[in-house]
Parts: sequence; structure tokens; C-alpha cells
Amino acid sequence: MDFRIAARMIAVLALGAAMTIAVVALREAGVEHTPATPLHTPGGEPQPPARDGGELARCRDMGVAALDDPSCKKAWAESRRHFLGIREERPRP
Repeated sequence: MDFRIAARMIAVLALGAAMTIAVVALREAGVEHTPATPLHTPGGEPQPPARDGGELARCRDMGVAALDDPSCKKAWAESRRHFLGIREERPRP
């Protein structure tokens, strides 16, 4: 192997390693590492609104029996209105 070819290969490898190190260093310098925020409700379920969260949790725990419970139906309707952003309709004069 010729000395010039070996020297060029070493120079190219050193230059590539230096560029890789520089890119990694610059990339990490701009990123602030913040701790992960814990989930309020594990399992990925969205947290219900505070005003009727207890009622929705009670209905969820009831299972199929909640389908016939009037207070569960009312809580679900309120939750849907809140989620969809529907305002209560005003009676027309």
C-alpha cells in the first residue's frame, strides 16, 4: 500500500470523525433536557372535567348497569357538551 493513499485514508477518517463529533455536540447544546411530566390518569384516558369527574368515574366503575342510570346519562351528556364546545340553547321568546 502506498504511503500517500494510507495518509489520505487516515485524513478522511479523522475529518469524518471530527465532523460527526461536532454535529453531535452542536445538536445537544441547543436542546434543554426537561424531566418528563407524569400522567395524571395512567392508561392514556383523558382526565374528565373537575366538576363531574367523580360522577363519570362512578359510572365507569358501574359497567353495563350505568347505561340505565339517569345520573350517568346526565353526566355523559354534560361531558359531551363540554368536550364538543356546545353551548346550552336559550329558549326562544
